[in-house]
Amino acid sequence: MAVGADGASPAIRARRLWRRLGRALYDMMPKGLYARSLLIIIIPIVILQAVVAFVFMERHWQRVTARLSAAVTASIAGLIDVYETYPEEQGHDELVRIAREHFGLIVSFLPAEPLPPPGPKPFFSLLDRTLSEELTQQIGRPFWIDTVGRSRLVEIRIELDDAVMRVFARRSLASVSNSHIFILWMVGASLILLGVAVVFLRNQLKPIVRLAEAADRFGKGRDVDDFRPGGAREVRQAAHAFLQMKHRIERQIEQRTTMLAGVSHDLRTILTRFKLELSFFPDVPEAEELRRDVEEMQQMLEDYMAFARGDGGEQPEEVDVQALLESLRAIAERTGDRATVRYTGAATATLKPNAMKRCLGNLVANASRHGSEIAITGIRGASWLTFVVEDDGPGVPPELREDVFRPFYRVENSRNRKSGGTGLGLSIARDVARSHGGEITLGESEMGGLKVTVRIPV
Repeated sequence: MAVGADGASPAIRARRLWRRLGRALYDMMPKGLYARSLLIIIIPIVILQAVVAFVFMERHWQRVTARLSAAVTASIAGLIDVYETYPEEQGHDELVRIAREHFGLIVSFLPAEPLPPPGPKPFFSLLDRTLSEELTQQIGRPFWIDTVGRSRLVEIRIELDDAVMRVFARRSLASVSNSHIFILWMVGASLILLGVAVVFLRNQLKPIVRLAEAADRFGKGRDVDDFRPGGAREVRQAAHAFLQMKHRIERQIEQRTTMLAGVSHDLRTILTRFKLELSFFPDVPEAEELRRDVEEMQQMLEDYMAFARGDGGEQPEEVDVQALLESLRAIAERTGDRATVRYTGAATATLKPNAMKRCLGNLVANASRHGSEIAITGIRGASWLTFVVEDDGPGVPPELREDVFRPFYRVENSRNRKSGGTGLGLSIARDVARSHGGEITLGESEMGGLKVTVRIPV
């Protein structure tokens, strides 16, 4: 078996070539459903027109043109026979009259002189080729034809023994004259069908676009109560499945929120009873330790409930982003840290204000816990709202940057909340970011510590 320079056989090289051609063709194809659906309609129409035009040209137009050209050539051959049979007739006026009245030809006789050089051939030379073949077969004399110079006439010159016979024939006598009508009908009908297809496809794709927009809004935590299924049966089926999924998710969230509210009430009641009982204890070191444990338990309970509650069904609204970031700086400065805020872009954005403040507040609290300088940056672009929180702390190793988003996971392995917290801050932040349809990532800051980036679609 022959192999190439790279050690591959011809079959393998052929498969590679086909794969490259397939990838190139895929890259050239449109990616939208609307454009692809139009191609599904346009390509068969174009192929059908090409086949019909080819059959018409080859079978009908060429055959009819050949017969018309043969008839014109036969008339000219007959006139030549008459001319040669009666050479003594002066001027051949009678021959010219017969050609004009009975054959529709304008005939004249020129002095014997060389024929003009061949002129330029037309791009579509069916008449030129067919007429030349008929003149060669039926007359067999030197000739010169011009099918280009006059749009409505065809000029033919035939070299005789003592003269040059010049003939003007209407183009319609030698070829099909209404071919353009067929092409216009074909193209016009195709354009009408294409217009109907465009309108039909646009109406059929609108329900799919509305379904995609509703799913996108629901993924960002926004209201989709105005969505109604429509369109074809399959599209309506997908829309009903989306609505059922939406109702199941909302029912599950509502059940979880109700359960957590009851649990929170019960636990807070017990903690309140503990506080009341401790208030009757004398001020001894043991009682002070118990009070701190109760305070820590209450704070841990609040963190757990915030994580389990999520955004609590909060609806998005227009938020002053600059004011939100300034409030975060105030929180950081209350703990003694230096914080800077920089924001560029539109003043407002559609967010869940409390959930987003909780998300960014957790990030600022983490930065404050591990560093002394914090930089808070906000950028509102055309499609994304980006928040960046940086600090000068020790950062997070790259291999642990995904693990820190797991609930209750802490890089610092001790259970001391002063150094490691409850391990829920980043989990809550990621849940809030994803409830807005965004994402949160970790990286290295130019300040030497951790860089946390939150991207929210707008």
